[in-house]
Amino acid sequence: MNDSQLKPVAEGEEKDVTDFILQDILTGVLAPGTWLKQIDLERRYECTRPEVRRALDRLAQKRLVEHVPNRGYHVYEPDGRRAREVSEIRIIVETGVADRIISNASAESIARLQMLAKAFDDMILFGTMLELYEANLAFHRELLALSGNQELVDLVTEIRQRTSSAPVSQWRTRARIEQSGNEHHLMIEAIKNGDVEELKNLTRKHIMQG
Repeated sequence: MNDSQLKPVAEGEEKDVTDFILQDILTGVLAPGTWLKQIDLERRYECTRPEVRRALDRLAQKRLVEHVPNRGYHVYEPDGRRAREVSEIRIIVETGVADRIISNASAESIARLQMLAKAFDDMILFGTMLELYEANLAFHRELLALSGNQELVDLVTEIRQRTSSAPVSQWRTRARIEQSGNEHHLMIEAIKNGDVEELKNLTRKHIMQG
């Protein structure tokens, strides 16, 4: 990690190194399965042990690293079978409420989706990878909330966490990130047009690519 990449921190101010660790995971510097020794991270990111712990705990909550009690943290190692099965479940659940999403959509809720899609686009240009990830989740939670079933929203959120917090593992190129953003806008257009089948097709495509 070059000194120029780390923002200067005022004396007494805590440093947030979460996104630096995430960037190294995404670029393969910290490969899947790598054990993350806190002393090594302290040296690499020029920070304190508590700052490292907070960053690792935050990434563990997002399922980007895994905490093994009495052993430490390691970079999440994707399970191909589990990821496929989770995608299948999501497709069944999320396409299954496409008609309800469209019937419940109002001009106000569509405007909200457009705002969140735009926020995701802005994060492509100006945000960190973690902010981009949060913006993506916010869009999808709002979309599913139109089903009128909060338990379903929470269930899909929980199911997503059974694998790597994907889609970050797929966002290795700017083109792929922009494609995700474009798909968000296409989903909104399908909702505006009342096209249930198109929304189902876009949802299926979006999940499989993620």
